[in-house]
Amino acid sequence: MNWKIALSFILSGLFFQWGCVPPSNEVITDITINIKDPVFQKIHDFQDRQLLDSLYPYFHHENPTYRYLAAMAFGSIRDAAANDSLALLLTDPADEVRAAAAFAIGQAGAPAGEPLLLGAFNREDTSGAYWQSNRAILEAIGKCGEQDNLLALSTITTYKPEDTLLLEGQALGIYRYALRGITLPEGTARMLAMATDGRYPANCRVIAANYLFRAQNIQIDSMEVPALAQAVAGEADPRLRMALAVALGKTKSQGALTALAQAFGKEKDYRVQCNILRALGNFEYAEVKPTALKALKSNNIHLSTRAAQFFLENGDAADATLYWQMAKDTVSWQVQLGMYQAANRHLPAYYVDYRDAINAELRQRFRSANAPYEKTAALKAMSEFGWNYRYIYREGFRAETPAIRTATMEALAAISNREDFRAFFGEGYRQVRRELLGMFLETMQTGDPAMIAIAAEALRNKDLNYQAYVQNYSLIDSALSRLELPKEIETYNELNKTLAFLKGEPEPAAVTPEYNHPIDWSTIGRIAEGQGASIKTPRGNIELELLPDVAPGTVANFVALTRQGFYTDKIFHRVVPNFVVQGGGLRGDGYGSLDYTIRSELTDLHYLDEGYVGMASSGNHTECTQFFITHAPALHLDGNYTIFARVKKGMDIVHQIQVGDRIEEIVIQ
Repeated sequence: MNWKIALSFILSGLFFQWGCVPPSNEVITDITINIKDPVFQKIHDFQDRQLLDSLYPYFHHENPTYRYLAAMAFGSIRDAAANDSLALLLTDPADEVRAAAAFAIGQAGAPAGEPLLLGAFNREDTSGAYWQSNRAILEAIGKCGEQDNLLALSTITTYKPEDTLLLEGQALGIYRYALRGITLPEGTARMLAMATDGRYPANCRVIAANYLFRAQNIQIDSMEVPALAQAVAGEADPRLRMALAVALGKTKSQGALTALAQAFGKEKDYRVQCNILRALGNFEYAEVKPTALKALKSNNIHLSTRAAQFFLENGDAADATLYWQMAKDTVSWQVQLGMYQAANRHLPAYYVDYRDAINAELRQRFRSANAPYEKTAALKAMSEFGWNYRYIYREGFRAETPAIRTATMEALAAISNREDFRAFFGEGYRQVRRELLGMFLETMQTGDPAMIAIAAEALRNKDLNYQAYVQNYSLIDSALSRLELPKEIETYNELNKTLAFLKGEPEPAAVTPEYNHPIDWSTIGRIAEGQGASIKTPRGNIELELLPDVAPGTVANFVALTRQGFYTDKIFHRVVPNFVVQGGGLRGDGYGSLDYTIRSELTDLHYLDEGYVGMASSGNHTECTQFFITHAPALHLDGNYTIFARVKKGMDIVHQIQVGDRIEEIVIQ
């Protein structure tokens, strides 16, 4: 029998054959976390240094807390070589230890982990003693399993609404498969049933709804419209409404369009309205234009900005001059420049006079703007008309503000990456390509890590064949050698990939920084139980609950930076409506860091709600100073971005933050 088919039969048996056995009389010691325990600190030091051989002995420790911590360490290390050893803990007496081992095996993502997980699923536990580990196993299979077992996972129908942990595991497993690009109609049907049925636990429904939101290329039948429409209109939990609005749009039916338009008019939560706009992108522009115009006039900056993005993504050439006119009427510069960008993108080529006027106004906006992020938005709008490339280069390439230099290079890269590059520039495309190549190569001499990273990626454009015109790699080699590691690791990896691309070599694996910043346990020792932090902004304060028990290294770094005054006067440089606000960087453009990195601390916490605080990174173990706060559930970030805090007060302030807002200071309370 084919081994995949055999595993599928095994999985079906594990999931469906519930036995009835007497409960064990063995006393299982609870997991007790104490951040000041020397062994807790030692295990985290081994995790931080990725010393696998030092962690393995704790798998056999008599204290289940230490077995748990050692297993959880491998969730951050993500080394499949540990899977066979972790498998021993899948039969541990402590349910949480089993769950930690399953989590770590899933995090490694290796197909060889699947049979280990299948063999450990406790089919005989009807008491719930091992449902936490069963939940973790189901989710972990979604991270490493073959498609054959997605069918078995999707067709479990024996879990009752009160079986919360098992249902969460099933939903998370199907969702994790989808994030790997693996979906089945049976999985989608199961998630639809769970998301729209009020008998299921709230978090299970939110997970299922976010699958319907995030999964690519799934088909949602128009027969599901009534249930989805009812949920979007009537669910009390906005987490459900915002995710199911996108799912409703995927049906592309007239009933869905009507329901979405009606829901938008009644909805009070801007996040749900943002997702309704996203969903409306599936329909004919003329039918949804009134709703988008209404959103454009909203007093909520996130909603009006999302409306401008709607017109950019879905606009019509016939309305391009309308976008231009509305760019002059709207209040906030974010929306104004968003509509300028939409006008510049959609304006027909033969509207020469309008085109000249629009771009003349954008140049004036760039010159007169005082706020750097208004200038960056103007550059972005100008990049929609490719012939602006010389002006963009001249005005922004040597700007004093890093964010403007970065936006300049992003604008030039966007022009280079136009799908219609040759058609747009016509007979002049070779000259434009030559000039852009010169600009990208000149960037290598600037020493600016953001500009170099963006230019490096632009040079990997296969359609423009830049590699045929770069015969001498000295500029790139020199730029690579001058980069400072680990603080410029993101740029180093981009440039390394580009060098291989230009030479026709296989893409190299990303370099991970070596261990370079030990956990400061003296800082952790001074953190009292329940101590938090307050982010002071001109709009109000955001109070955080710190989580040193799950991310001690990250919390220690954050607290140390805070006490040094590092975050004072830093910027929220990125705001994505209904997703995150991000800040805390040195340059205000998302690039660069201090001269060290900290390790990722990845746990089984989920971005299941608004207000989670995570560390920004450019890959595992590249974190330093930048952090983000979520507007809404973001389960696609789970297991990849360290969660080190939660907002306990001031979420209304988070929702008010706009790009360019300053952090006045952060205070440890």
